[in-house]
Amino acid sequence: MADPTEPTPGSLEEDKSEHINDAELALKGINMLLNNGFKESDELFRAYRNHSPLMSFGASFVSFLNAMMTFEEEKMQMAFEDLKATERLCESENTGVIETIKNKIKRSMDSQRSGVAAVERLQRQIIIADCQVYLAVLSFIKQELSAYIKGGWILRKAWKMYNKCYSDITHLQEGHRRRASEQPVSASPTLSSSSDPSNHDSASSPGPSPSHRPDSVSSEALDRLKGSVSFGYGLFHLCISMVPPHLLKIVNLLGFPGDRLQGLSALTYASESKDMKAPLATLALLWYHTVVQPFFALDGADTQTGLMEAKSILQQREATYPNSSLFMFFKGRVQRLECQISSALTSFSDALDLASGQREIQHVCLYEIGWCSMIELNYREAYRAFERLKNESRWSQCYYAYLTGVCQGATGDLEGAVTVFKDVQRLFKRKNNQIELFSMKRAEKLRSTSLTKELCILSVIEILYLWKALSNCCTSKLQTMAQVLQGIEDASSTGLKNLLLGAINRCLHNTKDAIQYFQLAARDEVGRLSNSYVQPYSCYELACVLLNNQESAGRGRMLMLQAKEDFAGYDFENRLHVRIHSALASMRAAAPP
Repeated sequence: MADPTEPTPGSLEEDKSEHINDAELALKGINMLLNNGFKESDELFRAYRNHSPLMSFGASFVSFLNAMMTFEEEKMQMAFEDLKATERLCESENTGVIETIKNKIKRSMDSQRSGVAAVERLQRQIIIADCQVYLAVLSFIKQELSAYIKGGWILRKAWKMYNKCYSDITHLQEGHRRRASEQPVSASPTLSSSSDPSNHDSASSPGPSPSHRPDSVSSEALDRLKGSVSFGYGLFHLCISMVPPHLLKIVNLLGFPGDRLQGLSALTYASESKDMKAPLATLALLWYHTVVQPFFALDGADTQTGLMEAKSILQQREATYPNSSLFMFFKGRVQRLECQISSALTSFSDALDLASGQREIQHVCLYEIGWCSMIELNYREAYRAFERLKNESRWSQCYYAYLTGVCQGATGDLEGAVTVFKDVQRLFKRKNNQIELFSMKRAEKLRSTSLTKELCILSVIEILYLWKALSNCCTSKLQTMAQVLQGIEDASSTGLKNLLLGAINRCLHNTKDAIQYFQLAARDEVGRLSNSYVQPYSCYELACVLLNNQESAGRGRMLMLQAKEDFAGYDFENRLHVRIHSALASMRAAAPP
């Protein structure tokens, strides 16, 4: 719940005429939200929506988050209108070209006033860029070609603004530090920046420069502003760095770079700032370390560094967010990745209870409960979690129905599973969504064959493999899975069975057996039509194993390139390309100069 010591929207309304620190108030509003005070946060920001661009953005962000959590058309339209209103407010506050020129003239006449104006202008530009990013996301959700084109163009504009603001603020900070170090020996502490010789270039400068940093703007204000821009700037770098190489050409046409380390550095800076987006940057780092990094194998097989970072973040923020469902969720993610499945289930269940009234947060908790139950081979509990998601969620119902069906079949209820597989086709709506397309094809295949409990268990293991959850399973569970797979004789599933046996043996550190199974899977041609991803994934897996041995590293490099270049049009192709891209980058980094 929200902190009872915080001022209520009603009492704040009475003090609107008095001066308030909107940066502090905005940060409190976001902290309310993350401590499960979604309603209180929304009321606070709306009470002060017209007080400043920052509070207007806070209200629009909460509106956007609400739309993302529900995917309701009405709320998405409201978020769109709120974001556009914030954008208009910022653009009306001296951000036009004419006003920018006027402000440059004023800077040469009144350095102190211009410094404050420069900071305010940068704040508005950052907010405009933030709004454009969220508007692009709303556009992408429509899943139409024109929406993708429009969204891409909006993102291009946002990136240019982030990049420019980040550069300008960095220059301002450097100028401030330089002046601070020169202060003791300065002949005139109150010297106006207009007398600085470097000001001769100000007319051609595209934005504020260090020479325009007046003493009236504190280093704290600049640090907060740097934190504000670092969130969007860092997310851009981080997300683009994960784009598969064959899509990078398109991204580069839009003018986006992608430096993962720079992205992580910027997000870390943002998370430690006093800006309202600091808590969001913290969540972004937790998301990266506990979801993205292990899923895409961005650092090879080593996820320990990321887990240590995530645990450190959670420990540092525990006092600030004692009852946050989101932080409890990420605690569960860390425990799951450390194979502490029982503890993870407890954390996800606690997060589910804490998220009362926040439906989409409850759904991600249910999803993880389902996954942990599958990892434990507790198919009945997994079925219950996915069944609830199938009935309650407005998103990916087709996928949840498929998971419900295979878990139900794995319990031995084959008749019930077939009924659910029929629902999968009915719920299939997004033809361009790879996960739903995969779910629909798999449900069709299971319905058309002589369904057995073992084939359903094979499908569960396949899902665990594709979502990189086999490494979270304990030795006894992996051995049980291997025994089930060994008994399956379905010819069309032979390649898939060998791929999964290879992956299980790799987790069990049975390297010799893993290599043999991956080789068999890579040579499989019979099941290529129904399991199109098996061969390229087998080449990749075999390459990863061979690269761990110096004697076979050459063969491993050849197989990695083969997996990249010899296959196309298979399921989850982009996912594998991200992993191959990361593996090749690691190989280049490890190569002797």
